[in-house]
Amino acid sequence: MAEEVRTLNRGIVQRLASVVGIHSLVSSVWGYVDTTIRWCWIPNWLPSWCPTSQSQLQTAEDMMLRYVNSAFSRQYVPISHGNLLWTLTFSSDSVREKTPVVLLHGFGCGVGLWAQNLDALSQHRPVFALDLLGFGQSSRPSFSSDAQEAEDQFVESIEQWRAKVGLESMILLGHNLGGYLVVSYAIKYPGRVKHIILVEPWGFPKRPDTVEDDRPIPVWIKALGAMFSPFNPLAGLRLIGPLGPTLVQTLRPDFKKKFSSMFSDNTVSEYIYHLNVQTPSGETAFKNMTIPYGWAKRPMLQRLDQLQSEIPLTIIYGSRSSIDSNSGSTIKEMRPHSHVEIITIRGAGHYVYADHPEDFNHRVLQVCDEVD
Repeated sequence: MAEEVRTLNRGIVQRLASVVGIHSLVSSVWGYVDTTIRWCWIPNWLPSWCPTSQSQLQTAEDMMLRYVNSAFSRQYVPISHGNLLWTLTFSSDSVREKTPVVLLHGFGCGVGLWAQNLDALSQHRPVFALDLLGFGQSSRPSFSSDAQEAEDQFVESIEQWRAKVGLESMILLGHNLGGYLVVSYAIKYPGRVKHIILVEPWGFPKRPDTVEDDRPIPVWIKALGAMFSPFNPLAGLRLIGPLGPTLVQTLRPDFKKKFSSMFSDNTVSEYIYHLNVQTPSGETAFKNMTIPYGWAKRPMLQRLDQLQSEIPLTIIYGSRSSIDSNSGSTIKEMRPHSHVEIITIRGAGHYVYADHPEDFNHRVLQVCDEVD
């Protein structure tokens, strides 16, 4: 995810420079970063600058889910402090007695990106997909600037959601940031977790002593990147306003390909755009939980010994992903007396559930069948 954010921001900086002609300003701003700058001055005029709104996000999600055939309900589940978690529920009478699987998305994502998985999974057991606190259509509160406290806010929101929905136990499946939060939740509430499924999880290893950049970046882009470093990861997407939708389509054409069996238009890129130009909240929390280049301040591998050995764990990677799968092997070594299975889906990248949904769905259902 760190590499994807850098790629997007690099494209934003390039587009900004070409549009507003600021190449000549680089020499005067090189080395200058005002760390007191914050994003607080944007929201006053954000609605008119960025072509988005809550209703447009809702419409974009509706478009993402229009080919889901299984019956499901949508609701806001209330939790503490007046916050709401947007939830999709699939629970037919024929599968109601099975242990439910709860889907937690990754950074910058939302429930709509499970569109190719919901039908297959819900035919065999109840499925709940929710927008994490601070993301998607869920409430976007202020998070603590402290990494541990921000993480705890996420975890407590999941527990309050579980209690409100009335689930005694769950199979927790988390992608990217969702995977990190799944383990954090299971450490604190082990009695509620029947099985953990990590999909391309973020935040497990500590940052290496040296980070090599395999692609040289022009000096002027580095300079502008330094200027934007105090901002949230996706602040640039909001900064360029009306250019945003086109830029997402240009920089991430792969998403259209991932969902080509469902959509031939820009449904996916429009959904991703509207997800990520709303008021930053979970995005700010994520920034506060990271150190430069997107590594976790509190690497999960350093706390994995706190996870009860009785909780089985499955890790799913894409063979073509940039995520280092060595964490999976490390987890297996750290839990010699626990069930740890590593699955690699050939030809899939970081968004393995969208790259090869049939294979992904099949492997997830196999894991879930072992629970019941």
